Amino acid sequence: MPGSTPAQASGFWPGRLLAALVPDLQPGSRGRCLALPTPPEGAQPYLHALLSLYKFFVPTLISVSLPVKKIYFKNSENLWKTALVAVRQRNQEPSPEPLKLMLGPATVRPRKRKWNSHSLIPVLNASSHSKEYGKKGMRLSDYLSRNRAFSGEQLKSFPQLLQNIHCLELPSQMGAVLNNSLLLHYINCVRDESLLLRLYHWLSQTLQEECIWYQVNNYECEKEFINFLDTIIKAECFLQEGFDSCEAFLYKSLPLWDGFCCRSQFLQLMSWFPFSSFSEVKPFIFDRLAQLFFTSTIYFKCSVLENLKELLQNWLLWLSMDIHLKTVMDSSLETTFSGSMQSVFELIHYVGWLSTNALRLESNSTFLLHFVLDFYEKVCDIYINYNLPLVVLFPPGIFYLALLSLDSSILNQLCYIMHRYRNNLTAAKKNELILKKKSEFIFSSKTYQEYNHYLTAMVGCLWTSKPFQKESYFDPEVFKMIGVAKYKTSLNLVHHPALLSYAISFLLKEYPEERTVNVSSIRGKKWNEYLDYLFSEGLQGLKLFIRSSIRHSSVP
Repeated sequence: MPGSTPAQASGFWPGRLLAALVPDLQPGSRGRCLALPTPPEGAQPYLHALLSLYKFFVPTLISVSLPVKKIYFKNSENLWKTALVAVRQRNQEPSPEPLKLMLGPATVRPRKRKWNSHSLIPVLNASSHSKEYGKKGMRLSDYLSRNRAFSGEQLKSFPQLLQNIHCLELPSQMGAVLNNSLLLHYINCVRDESLLLRLYHWLSQTLQEECIWYQVNNYECEKEFINFLDTIIKAECFLQEGFDSCEAFLYKSLPLWDGFCCRSQFLQLMSWFPFSSFSEVKPFIFDRLAQLFFTSTIYFKCSVLENLKELLQNWLLWLSMDIHLKTVMDSSLETTFSGSMQSVFELIHYVGWLSTNALRLESNSTFLLHFVLDFYEKVCDIYINYNLPLVVLFPPGIFYLALLSLDSSILNQLCYIMHRYRNNLTAAKKNELILKKKSEFIFSSKTYQEYNHYLTAMVGCLWTSKPFQKESYFDPEVFKMIGVAKYKTSLNLVHHPALLSYAISFLLKEYPEERTVNVSSIRGKKWNEYLDYLFSEGLQGLKLFIRSSIRHSSVP
């Protein structure tokens, strides 16, 4: 409203609160200052807080001298005090179990005694008209004249749901639907906003009250809270979408989470984070997650990468269902679509940044690299599998580390990913030619050039023994520094460190009469036999890459 204060514009008028505490102050007394006696230091802190708030919005109305100290409630200091105590205890003596950092208010309110003591989720209990009949002396005619409601307690099968969907009565406590797949079907189909608001309100309250890292020294409820989160995750998987209440819970609780309590459940909740603008979410979710990611164990890093892969999959499924690509788009839809693709691109870029730095911190761990490549197996097939015009390649630090890995499964996985990238880029190129329309945002020439650089490096390493030519990301001087002078002849399918054991096994099996094992003898006809041997050993990714990217006429 024009001329109104921020408090009035938001519908909040502090005078109404003060009038209840100070009878002499009425909401209408805006023309005079109030000279109230200053309460003694430390007394009635809630009144100090309200007066300070009122003075902030209407400074001319309050002349009370307020203390300079801004902390009106002692509990507000407990957040850091508890954190310091936990760190001090952890540094003084080792604990057999990892210390759980619990941050929250100083005085924990006693848990409410629940009539359903075995679970946080209430039992399905509808307040139907049939319960009212007979208890309030209702006549049968009055009862029959009402609209008959079919109680959720009576719902036993999907045909029953279809027959009574028009008169289905939901439970008195909406949390009960989490344990009932038929009621979840109903909520998903009907899309009644009031039902979702009831469910979200109940979820918000329960998550806030029962979260164990909001409470101090209250570890007894951990198992119960884990079961509660598991039920929520199960419902989200059933509905294939996340709850808004869980999104708000992640915003609030991630700064307090120690990365240990309910780790699996918390990360799974993150994987169902609703699709939104990445740039808006990043400071509150992903930047805080990165702090935990870089300071935690390798197993935590792998768990985060696995759940970020699931988050990407959920976002891609949502986009592929809700955004219908057309040849002709109006400007508003095109802008929205570009923004959605930009969010997915930024998420992939963020995971690439996380992965590159994590591999450095973990000394290029093969175990961690498996999870990184699993994520890019999802990325490389976005265009074909989800019908979304997006192809994002992995960073050079990940590609070259996988190419030079000592683990054959890593090399095989890299070959499969490169094969799928080829198929997606080829399909995208054909589609551009058919539609005669090129999307500069998605498929720029830089994407094709980067893929060709990677492809040239792989063919040079595994086939032609001419790796790392001009314009390569990799500096050949690195090999000289580590003492590998003849690197050009040390990286093909025979001499590659990840495949050398296969070459020796091949010679021992196929040519047992040879007294010495000379892997350099694998040439010409032997080379083709060696390829068949590699394919028979389960290296299917290598097989797909060679057959799609290399001409067999160039056998060494």
